[in-house]
Amino acid sequence: MDSSERSTIRSEQKSRKFLKSLIRKQPRDLLLVIGTGVSAAVAPGIPALCSWRSCIEAVIEAAEQLEVLHPGDVAEFRKKVIKDRDLLVVAHDLIRKMSPRTGDTKPNFFQDCLMEVFDNLEQHIQNPLVLQSILRLMERGTMVLTTNYDNLLEIFGQQQGKPMESLDLKDKDKVLQWARGHIKYGVLHIHGLYTDPCGMVLDPSGYKDVTQDPEVMEILQNLYRTKSFLFLGCGETLRDQIFQALFLYTVKNKVDLEHYMLVLKENEDHFFKLQADMLLHGIKVVSYGDCFKQFPEYVQDLTAQICKQRSPDADRVDSTTLLGTSCVDCAKRKLGENGTDSSKRIKQSDNGILTI
Repeated sequence: MDSSERSTIRSEQKSRKFLKSLIRKQPRDLLLVIGTGVSAAVAPGIPALCSWRSCIEAVIEAAEQLEVLHPGDVAEFRKKVIKDRDLLVVAHDLIRKMSPRTGDTKPNFFQDCLMEVFDNLEQHIQNPLVLQSILRLMERGTMVLTTNYDNLLEIFGQQQGKPMESLDLKDKDKVLQWARGHIKYGVLHIHGLYTDPCGMVLDPSGYKDVTQDPEVMEILQNLYRTKSFLFLGCGETLRDQIFQALFLYTVKNKVDLEHYMLVLKENEDHFFKLQADMLLHGIKVVSYGDCFKQFPEYVQDLTAQICKQRSPDADRVDSTTLLGTSCVDCAKRKLGENGTDSSKRIKQSDNGILTI
């Protein structure tokens, strides 16, 4: 991006309004959910980071080059990537095809293909603006989880001298520490990390030890009830089976919650329909603009707005007097309620960058 483009985007961003219910949140009350859109903004030179579709295509290409997938299967999966709407199903089928016939996902060739695709990530960081913003929020207590296999945030954070730590759901003790806010620079990879074959899972059945553990599930679901989730660069997350199993299926009264999702607005009718649909799930959809290049600058400005808020410890105000915090308080009062809520499936974009 040249200087004139950056100046134009900056002037557009300065004229935009931010939801006061969001910018009045304290950083420690937020939990960031990072999708492929963040990685695409940071390292545009790696096509596999741009979307689920691009990632699957890159894995298939690597599988062909490494000769770990039969040529007939390569051709079949390439057709599926083009034709199939549900790319998560395609990804599930692909990982199973490169796994033992016993059904166990480890050992598997899928990890080898990802390592090929994500080789030398640190050399491909071109625009760290979003990562800088995320680190700024983490410094102030914001928690982070991701559906991504890459560790761009951890790599960049370590370069800045931060004690970054990559976590996955296989380590119960670490997950509990993270969920309680005891690992300040921890990043929870709910699908696992490409460098660790033991933590990589696409199918929720691979996390049955987690989903059947009442202590872990309760503390994770309490996060969804008491934190405001901010979805960045997410397109498929609400349809993601693991995310659903961890946060959506048993959380009651989602309409009383207050979460946020930043999206690219390409079509006004689709955008406002999505806004209405997402409110049923307690999610406020916010446009960062009609061009993906606006995404990093918007996140930077939004972060600046959030971080300049005074701490409630310095100036205590009743939460019900601030627009936007009452919904979270309402959710907190409902923590004692039990029940199940079958999450409706959401039809969204088939790539990691939600387009409207």
